[in-house]
Amino acid sequence: MNVRRLIPPTALAGAVALGLVSLSACAGSSDAAGGDSGSGGGKLDVVASFYPVQFLAERIGGDHVAVETLTKPGVEPHDLELKPRQVGALGDADVILYLKGIQPAVDKAIAQARVENTVDAATLTKLEEHGTGVDGAHEGESPEEHAAHAEEGHAEEGHAEAGHAEEGHEGHEGHDHGSEAGADPHIWLDPVKYAEVAKGVGAAFEKADPAHAADYRKNTADLVKKLEGLDTEFETGLKNTTTRTFITTHSAFGYLAERYGLDQEGISGIDPESEPSPARMKELQRVAAHEKVTTVFFETLASDRTAKTLAGDTGLKTDVLDPLEGITDRSRGDDYFEVMRSNLTALKKALGAK
Repeated sequence: MNVRRLIPPTALAGAVALGLVSLSACAGSSDAAGGDSGSGGGKLDVVASFYPVQFLAERIGGDHVAVETLTKPGVEPHDLELKPRQVGALGDADVILYLKGIQPAVDKAIAQARVENTVDAATLTKLEEHGTGVDGAHEGESPEEHAAHAEEGHAEEGHAEAGHAEEGHEGHEGHDHGSEAGADPHIWLDPVKYAEVAKGVGAAFEKADPAHAADYRKNTADLVKKLEGLDTEFETGLKNTTTRTFITTHSAFGYLAERYGLDQEGISGIDPESEPSPARMKELQRVAAHEKVTTVFFETLASDRTAKTLAGDTGLKTDVLDPLEGITDRSRGDDYFEVMRSNLTALKKALGAK
């Protein structure tokens, strides 16, 4: 394993930008010096592409890992461009964690790095395609037709049926592992799927650093238990609501909506910066009126202009629903769990939870 000395602040900023997954981006990347992990007496050197995988690396690795992230706090992950020196630094990692399909520049650089222990989070669970209602999925429907559409979707969604605890990989045989074309990559917003990814990351650390395998197993089990508790909080909190529909600028919440029997209506699809068509804006006005929607959600890393425009035209409120692609000083929480609970609070308020 690679042993690194403590680097100066200017270099540290570049290292943080290089993290594949920064679950503690707010606090910065882990100190790469010291430690007793591995045959070289140093820590397991982990590079994470952005916050969701960084968080897993730090929680599971604990004191045995030094985590660097490729995406700086506050940077929109989809727009990340790597510098040549960042690409070169990938080859020094003991483990690389990323999620294929989120950051094209990162995908290309990792393919070139050819690090033995490279883990694509998308291969640790099953990806699905989620309709967003954008570009014709609901345009032109009457409120009654939309309601029928929503009811049809809800009949297949959520975990209202028995067997929720056994979900995970079951029930999705039609999807292959990996980030196939058209699949929704936002798996970390579903605590159940995120727990599956956590188990895969733990196994990767055990393989890369068998001397501390017992600690990685324990940390993984502790994290999975907390994620199961979070899942229960969402299930209970969103069980009885006035409406099941929410509108968001970023269609990142398909897994969350499916898990808890909700109906996500995206303004602009997967890309939070894309402009919706006039027809889509009119359709959302109809949906809002018929489904008793109270709130239009926007995110911290993208403009709120479209959300405020729609809200102004319909007399709705606006609020933040954070896709957790990064932690900033504007985030409603300092880590994954805090922000997810803030999202739950916002959803309960907007949906009229009882």
